[in-house]
Amino acid sequence: MDALDSEIIDVLRANGRASFSELGRLIGLSTNATAARVRRLEQSGVILGYRAILGSEAPIVEDGLEAFIDVRLDPSRNSEAFLEWTRRIPEIRDAVHVTGAYDYLVHIRVPGTAALDRLLRSMKNDGGATHTQTRLALR
Repeated sequence: MDALDSEIIDVLRANGRASFSELGRLIGLSTNATAARVRRLEQSGVILGYRAILGSEAPIVEDGLEAFIDVRLDPSRNSEAFLEWTRRIPEIRDAVHVTGAYDYLVHIRVPGTAALDRLLRSMKNDGGATHTQTRLALR
């Protein structure tokens, strides 16, 4: 992945419906070259898909708490099942597999402490987490 691919991803994150010609104009490539790059990003798994996010499902952006949760999974729990679970939770922005004492680092945004408590309980009851450690972002 190079700088142009990063620019493509930035534009598509802001507007997943951008046409190849609009995208190409914004990043300085022809329509065909842009289309080829997008298809390569899709085929290589960098771009997994596009979706509509309803206003009622969007994470709170301006207010609330941003946090990072270290997650240790139950050894009998399948990592792919945990990732599938995280994709269904709109407050979860990202979940990455990490080395060390924990299995995943999960980036979240919630309206407040009550929502954080519900998410942590669900992570343990439904997501398969056995241990978590939460760190709040201060800025």
